[in-house]
Amino acid sequence: MDIFVGVIVGLLVLMLLVTAHEFGHFIAARRNGVKVLEFGICFPPRAIAWVKNPKTKKWQRLPRKDWKKPQDGLIFSINWLPIGGFCQMDGESDADTRKGTFGATSFWAKTKILFAGVIMNWLVAFVIFTILAWTGMPVFLDNQFTVGGDTYAEGGIVKVTSVAENSPADQAGILEGDYIVMVDGNTYEYASDIIDYNSNHAGEEVTYTMQRSAECEEPEKECDNTEVYETTVTLNEADSEYLLGVTMSSTQTIRRSTWSAPIVGAGLTLQLTGETFKGVGIMLGNLVSGIASQFSPNAEVRESGQAAISAVGDSVSGPVGIIGQLFPAFTAAGPTNLAFLAALISVSLACMNVLPIPALDGGRWLLIAIYRLRKKKLTKETEEKIVSRAFMVLLAIIFIVTILDIVRLVK
Repeated sequence: MDIFVGVIVGLLVLMLLVTAHEFGHFIAARRNGVKVLEFGICFPPRAIAWVKNPKTKKWQRLPRKDWKKPQDGLIFSINWLPIGGFCQMDGESDADTRKGTFGATSFWAKTKILFAGVIMNWLVAFVIFTILAWTGMPVFLDNQFTVGGDTYAEGGIVKVTSVAENSPADQAGILEGDYIVMVDGNTYEYASDIIDYNSNHAGEEVTYTMQRSAECEEPEKECDNTEVYETTVTLNEADSEYLLGVTMSSTQTIRRSTWSAPIVGAGLTLQLTGETFKGVGIMLGNLVSGIASQFSPNAEVRESGQAAISAVGDSVSGPVGIIGQLFPAFTAAGPTNLAFLAALISVSLACMNVLPIPALDGGRWLLIAIYRLRKKKLTKETEEKIVSRAFMVLLAIIFIVTILDIVRLVK
């Protein structure tokens, strides 16, 4: 049931983010004198539609019998496939010269129209991050952007969820429900960090500062009967079944800001944009080096290259992975985490559409720019051929990534 709800939520969020992207194109097109034929939410087949009468400026229901007929006014439609949205402009080919078409506008107008969707996705991310910075921002990055003088944190404490009988923890008096405040004077927000510390000090004495509360589940609040105590434990050797003998869970760190919330929103949007482009660069580098290494006569080099290619596959997630894995997990984690994921995907959509791939906004702009620099006419046939071939390659990549997603889900 949780997975089903997560998938539905994922489809809705992706639809809204793509629709926001297309709305950016819509606004820029209208402001630059380009006629928009239809703005649609979701993809066809069409479910319902309205048309704006160009004379009366009023909206009216478009009968099904007139769906295939050309309309003088703007059509707004809601469609059946919940995978995004679209903005259909008149004369989208660069070669079109009719007044009011995309092709007839100046190069600067085309630039604004093509990148308006990208700007809209960055704007959506900025708004979400700003709201989260004010209401409570989850921490997912080690160096996540914040304004130190106007930020306070909550959570980030590790809780003992079980204690093995006769283990070093049991003998030291550590109980289920206790909180680990410090380890040898060091503060850790994540259970994995304490596990790593214990592994590096196997067989040694380690001092744990613990907090125990009989009436309060949130240790950062003042409660009755709260006790802080220290206990020194000699960990088991590295080859033992366990070192300390406990299982742990982490309470998520939440940061809140006041006047600096918009600054945090902008800073985190820029930070994640940089991280996204950095990740794409590393991924492409691993892919190129991995493929090139397969031609090496050295077996170790080929094996290293295969590992690099495998790492690329593991780091990429397509629609199935995003909707089938990420959204159910983040939906179950609560609205704050879900909002963070939505903003992160909005940043990813912006970065993806900047890439110089002809089927995407950045690639279309680059194609038009190259022909302008060469002072050659980009014909409709040439543009459609280049864009359609690039789109087929993009679909092939999405298909491969989807297969990898399904394999990971099955595993």
